[in-house]
Amino acid sequence: MKAKIYLVGAGPGDPGLITVKGKECIQTADVIIYDYLASPALLKHAPPNAEMIYVGKKGGDHTLSQDGINALIVEKAKAGLTVCRLKGGDPFIFGRGGEEAEVLVANGIPFEVVPGVTSAVAAAAYAGIPLTHRKLTATLAFVTGHEDPHKEESSIEWESLARGIGTLVFFMGVKNLPDITQKLIANGKSPDTPVALIRWGTTPEQQTVTGTLDNITERVKKAGLKAPAIIVVGEVVDLRKTLKWFETRPLLGKRIVVTRAREQASDLVRQLSDLGADCLEYPTIKIVPAKDPKPMDEAIKNLGTYDWIVFTSVNGVKFFFDRLFETDRDVRALIHLYTAAIGPATAERMFQFGLKSDILPKNYRAESVVEAFRKEKLDGKKVLLPRAGEARPVLPVELRNMGAEVNEVTVYLTEKVLDNVDLLIKQLEDKTIELITFTSSSTVRNFKSLLPPDKFNQLIDGVAIASIGPITTDTAVELGFKVDITAESYTIPGLCEAILKYYRNYKA
Repeated sequence: MKAKIYLVGAGPGDPGLITVKGKECIQTADVIIYDYLASPALLKHAPPNAEMIYVGKKGGDHTLSQDGINALIVEKAKAGLTVCRLKGGDPFIFGRGGEEAEVLVANGIPFEVVPGVTSAVAAAAYAGIPLTHRKLTATLAFVTGHEDPHKEESSIEWESLARGIGTLVFFMGVKNLPDITQKLIANGKSPDTPVALIRWGTTPEQQTVTGTLDNITERVKKAGLKAPAIIVVGEVVDLRKTLKWFETRPLLGKRIVVTRAREQASDLVRQLSDLGADCLEYPTIKIVPAKDPKPMDEAIKNLGTYDWIVFTSVNGVKFFFDRLFETDRDVRALIHLYTAAIGPATAERMFQFGLKSDILPKNYRAESVVEAFRKEKLDGKKVLLPRAGEARPVLPVELRNMGAEVNEVTVYLTEKVLDNVDLLIKQLEDKTIELITFTSSSTVRNFKSLLPPDKFNQLIDGVAIASIGPITTDTAVELGFKVDITAESYTIPGLCEAILKYYRNYKA
């Protein structure tokens, strides 16, 4: 049997906390069996043909029982498949990974355990609570918040926990919080002992409630805090007052839609996530090569006849060089050319291929490129303009007006993406989305086309709109959007700065 099972800890919620090996197991799996607490964002690392099976395990509401999960893993293994059993946190810390491993041993199925970052450590750290501290405690215990209900008596030594351990972390104990606090106090723990409950730790939805053993139950009830959450008991909780960092981020919990093409969205998602936002990726476009490569091949063949090459996007650079390399040429074919880039991101992408930009306008739009060229003598000069098939005509028209011979060649196209439209519409209906970002006119047009025309105004009511620049804003306004944010610098960092400024002013 060639199958192998990987019991993988998915970490506590932040997809960035997956281990390198855990990510590799996802990338090579035939089947992924995942829990409620495993971040869905991790599934994007799976192979396109991998089978995804959700088995729930949400606070007593199980899509599949543990015995059913065990049988499922064995079934897939006996079919000769590689299985990634993706479990929230660490599989061997209250994750029932030990039980699954025993079943695999009994069936002669090879397996590996890939430890994960446990929520006890990570959620506390993200709440600004170090579980150990040399001045406060050198002992730490992890305790289940709900024991096996079929046990005749508790196996937890409450007196030992109350008197002998400095920091206690209870898993899955929100429902039993009154009982936990009562038993700790009854067994000698001071009622004034600091306590914190951390819900959805390490995610943009993280919520922390603090108090003491004497009043934490009342405070949690007042805050409406529910599972999933961990409970931290001990003097280290007071360090949160000075060490709190995650929940102070300016966009924490703001649910923001990113409509940019998936292959380009990472910078925007990363920067917004670093500010605390909960980013929902709904790419409305995908970038594909030009359907007919012959015009580009002809231009590349005749590069020696051109004086200038002008790039108006990162995509234009990428697809031009892809084609250049496919025709057995490299950057040396451009050695005689003057170059221009529409903005710093495009210039940086050019530089990655060994090409420096001779012209870089102050504002990152076609009109600014035209203005920068007014200092150049273009009469009779030949300009190659590799760009999107549906690009605005401003640049080639104005360059020709200056006397240049412009060869405008399509190197890539944008196509509409229809993935997860139903989920997007539901989230808009539920009013759980706070802001939508647009990074080009095509993202606006395609996003608008996804929404039912008769529900458009209702769906976007109360949702802020952020645009990367005036051209995109004009398109959005023409299509009926009320644009709240237009970046002053037409870049991803500029867009993030504009969003940040908007929310700061909104709070003020």
